[in-house]
Amino acid sequence: MEESSNSEGTPVAIHIQEKVPKIRVVFMGTPSFAATILQNLINHHYQIVGVVTQPDKPTGRARELQPSHTKQVALHHDLPVLQPNRFDEEAYETLKLWKPDLIIVAAYGRILPKNVLLLPGFGCINVHASLLPKWRGASPIHNVLLSGETETGITLMLMDEGVDTGDIITSERTDIDANETRPELEARLATIGAELLSHTLAPFIERKIIAQSQNSEEATLCQLIDREDGHIFWNDDSQALYDRYRALTPWPGIFTFWKKNGVLQRLKLLSIAHIKQAPQVRRATGEVFEIGESIGVQTGTGILLLEEVQLEGKERVDIRTFVRGYRDFIGSILE
Repeated sequence: MEESSNSEGTPVAIHIQEKVPKIRVVFMGTPSFAATILQNLINHHYQIVGVVTQPDKPTGRARELQPSHTKQVALHHDLPVLQPNRFDEEAYETLKLWKPDLIIVAAYGRILPKNVLLLPGFGCINVHASLLPKWRGASPIHNVLLSGETETGITLMLMDEGVDTGDIITSERTDIDANETRPELEARLATIGAELLSHTLAPFIERKIIAQSQNSEEATLCQLIDREDGHIFWNDDSQALYDRYRALTPWPGIFTFWKKNGVLQRLKLLSIAHIKQAPQVRRATGEVFEIGESIGVQTGTGILLLEEVQLEGKERVDIRTFVRGYRDFIGSILE
């Protein structure tokens, strides 16, 4: 065993297997989840003949173009990179020139057309961050946390023209920690997926694994996540609100509205905790109050504890600093 690191510098234990199939692999992926899997394939000495990732995107206040995590790994290892806005004839011809025996996809972010799916002799394998057929779609980690589930996993699937409907090669389960946030779970699933893929590819290429069809009657679909999904509704119970925080951290984050001087202002809840049981004294839903040394908010059932917040247009601060600056916050009703 040797130690490597993912695209964010986190050490990852790599188990080097003796037998690596001598095949030409094209890798498709974009975020850090995909970059971890690509790095592991490189560490296992797979022949990566090309990498496909999303076009560079503007980030920060300066709106400077930023390459994806996957592109950064590819460039570090001098791998050819393709960044099509769509899979037109030009992009397809580039893929053909790479002559892939296998295409591996992990959080790429685009649906592959039929001609791409049919290009490699061993097909296209998707590394999907859920236990299919549950949570088909683009945001399985968000959705498994939003639903309050305690278990998830990785599925390796042969891709077809549907959205995560292909035959399952293998899967691996893992428990979800009660306080695990989306970035934490995503990083852990990336490592699980990388290891599962490296241990599965050889027997798959040797035809020792027969993929099994999914039971579509058990399928669930991911909801798309947008900025407004972070709006807290205080009549929900504290566990559901805490699960929303875990799922939507750091983007889009959760927020509420506080009426300051008669004007509603968006208040981001950057760090929170929760108490499941109902308080002895029932307050109005959304009411802010002191509970010992903490600042709580009454929910439908239970209490949300505020730890770090950010008022729209202001800097992020711990809740005690915020309360010292806005003494009328205690006793107010959040919306």
